[in-house]
Amino acid sequence: MKAPSRRARRLRAAGVVLAASAALAGGLTACSSDESSSTTSSSGPTVELTSNPASGEAIKIGFITPEGGAVSLPQLREAGEAAAKYLNENGGGIKGHKVDLVVCKELEEPASATSCANQMVEQKASVVVSPFTSTGAVILPILSGANIPYVAISGVSQAEMASPMAFMLTGGSVGAMSAMATQAAKDGVKKFSVIIGDTGDAAASTKALGEPMFKAAGVDLSVITVPTSIADPTPNITAAINENKPDAVTILGDSRQCTTALKALQTAAPGMKQYLISTCIDKSVVDAVGVDAIAGGTTFTTVNLDDQTDESVKVYRSVMAQYAPDVDPNGIAYMGYQAVMALNGLGAQLPTGAVTAQDMTNALRTSKNVPVPAAPGLTYTCDGKAMPMLPSLCGMGVLVSKVSSDGKLTDTVVLNQH
Repeated sequence: MKAPSRRARRLRAAGVVLAASAALAGGLTACSSDESSSTTSSSGPTVELTSNPASGEAIKIGFITPEGGAVSLPQLREAGEAAAKYLNENGGGIKGHKVDLVVCKELEEPASATSCANQMVEQKASVVVSPFTSTGAVILPILSGANIPYVAISGVSQAEMASPMAFMLTGGSVGAMSAMATQAAKDGVKKFSVIIGDTGDAAASTKALGEPMFKAAGVDLSVITVPTSIADPTPNITAAINENKPDAVTILGDSRQCTTALKALQTAAPGMKQYLISTCIDKSVVDAVGVDAIAGGTTFTTVNLDDQTDESVKVYRSVMAQYAPDVDPNGIAYMGYQAVMALNGLGAQLPTGAVTAQDMTNALRTSKNVPVPAAPGLTYTCDGKAMPMLPSLCGMGVLVSKVSSDGKLTDTVVLNQH
């Protein structure tokens, strides 16, 4: 029997990562439907939004967002609209071009997602962005068939992470796990545990994704599976901690799972190093467990709204105050803002005349170190090299911060930025 070719091995490895990351991303993004804000304060330095209206021919940007269904996040749309208004009134547009934002609200189910994608084709959008959706695998083939590029903050489905017409601005769950492995090695961690619910094949997939990353960093990985049906997982987590004896731990799940696991860790392993995703520092979680439960932890995010000096964070605060004053800027609204504002960095690669879908595709494919708004130090480069087996990922960088005693993110550094 012939040994599998290098290409076959690579494709098989990519399949494992795709399956694992999709399952993990499902766990991470499920929590994004929580409408509570983060631990941070909305106060912070702002800038004056001076008048600099756009006058050039409009770029039609499609904006597909979950609203009106079981998952309804109007703040994403409001933040995206605020970004478009800022570009049109204060930011000089995208290389002078006005932004014509075409919004379609999908209900997080296939029929409405299909309808939204078809609407974008009919409207001849030059690019379609989506700050958050679990229906990317439905939307993308329709847009790809019309040669319209699709941009999202991070991918969930296989299609979003491997399609030549998809551009994921951050590494999402794949980037977070990779950064945790890197940080674990820096921290001298020898054994690391992931706490995750027993939904579907999430645990097995997380292990498949994480093991090679942590092994490469010289860290042993174990996965602690907790039944999602139980109210208090303390006995389960205590037994697993005693068996695996990790030096550090993370929790992957929604805000309820973060809350129960953090409470359990206070009993099972007080003082253990904690690596926290954004869900676990959500205000609803901190209100339930107390700030002491996360203080001293290390966070892995693609935004840092606590930054007091970064200009893009100041602009974000100012834009939200001006154009979306009723939206909490510290919740997940930033994703809607980032999805639109990130395109501004492509302006230099766009023509001064009409901008077609092909122009936007070319600009994305040749993008290099374009800043991710409100994410100090993160950039995207969509040349397919950030993670070759998942060529749609435009960056693997993650902001790694310490949680202060009052719940603020401090001492932020960028890991795995390429």
